Amino acid sequence: MSLSDAFDRVPRFLRSFYFLTGLCFLVWMFVFDANDFVKQYDMYAKWKELQTDKEYYLREIDKVKNDRAELLSSSELLEKFAREKYIMKRPGEDVFVLVPQQEKE
Repeated sequence: MSLSDAFDRVPRFLRSFYFLTGLCFLVWMFVFDANDFVKQYDMYAKWKELQTDKEYYLREIDKVKNDRAELLSSSELLEKFAREKYIMKRPGEDVFVLVPQQEKE
């Protein structure tokens, strides 16, 4: 069996210039190109992650806006928030902050 006999067994359309050129182009685009499929998949995964982060931050912004509107509407809630979060006090008051003791190992 010679090389030409093996070459003749390959169907004619697989030996055509256009098929081989197209195959080389596809291999180049899928493997060697700067924007190959691996990079495209990585960029898509990163985009999905950023979309999830965006949704999370939009929900957090809505929560903060609601809390702000609630705090500014009531002076009692504003005072409670200031006392609990920022340990503020009225003049003449003493504030005691209780910190739980850490366990020793």
